[in-house]
Amino acid sequence: MTPEQLFSILNLMALAAWLPLVFVPRARWATTLVPVAMPVLLAVVYVALVVSTLPWSEGGFSSLAAVSALFRDPWVLLAGWTHYLAFDLFIGGWEVRDAHVSGISHLLVVPALVLTFLFGPAGFLLYLAIRRFAATRT
Repeated sequence: MTPEQLFSILNLMALAAWLPLVFVPRARWATTLVPVAMPVLLAVVYVALVVSTLPWSEGGFSSLAAVSALFRDPWVLLAGWTHYLAFDLFIGGWEVRDAHVSGISHLLVVPALVLTFLFGPAGFLLYLAIRRFAATRT
């Protein structure tokens, strides 16, 4: 399997996990099982990629140039992407669960979910702003 093929598979898996968060947020499995189980699966893939590629890759984490060199390896780049997929999905699951507990309308949360899916931290910040101004109970 090529990095590109695995990239496509992982993206489809992540998208399949995001859809219930957006469309069936009141289904318990959609907010508890999916956004925990899928990040765990993605984390397993991530660890396998890191263990199998990172020790033999050029570059490192000591400077931006070293990180750039590290991510020239498509397998290491895929590991980094898998890291984003796992963490963003986990945060999206938390956003939906927290909004439910806080009494925030799901319609207000959907833009934050989309932004979390596409731009991780920006969506998280948007959700925190929504939470600050729209929560009806704590």
